[in-house]
Amino acid sequence: MKSFSAEIFIIGINPYVFVPDEILNYLFKKAGKEKGHIPVHLTINKEKFIQHLVKYSGEWRLYLNTPMRKAAGKDVGDIIQIKIDFDAAKRTTPMHPKFETALNKNKKAKDCFNGLPPSRQKEILRYLNNLKSEEALNKNIERAINFLHGDARFVGRDKP
Repeated sequence: MKSFSAEIFIIGINPYVFVPDEILNYLFKKAGKEKGHIPVHLTINKEKFIQHLVKYSGEWRLYLNTPMRKAAGKDVGDIIQIKIDFDAAKRTTPMHPKFETALNKNKKAKDCFNGLPPSRQKEILRYLNNLKSEEALNKNIERAINFLHGDARFVGRDKP
């Protein structure tokens, strides 16, 4: 695990820090890549978080969400202390059993879902997994199936 301190900047509404080149190179080597999202785990004031390093506008950035900044007691313009390392753990979003059953009953919808980019699949799975009531879940599974058939919008997206 590597440690560094950095100033918190903001782009749009997103606070972030730049990771020093030495640590970036260490993370790239451990990840075996220098492109795409680099999964990391970090510690801020003894609290552990998972995140991704992201390249945006030609610069690698570590975005800091509200719980991270609260853990540090820091905000935009402040200097934050971070311990960081590559996270080799597999990050998957589980499929709700009711959605899996619905897909298994509908080959066209299942084929469409499996053909979606992983990011879109994850978006749908996260949305369904975060619903609070059975009623909302059932309603939205039906909407998701209709979306996958090309009959409706879902999660703010037009037909696939």
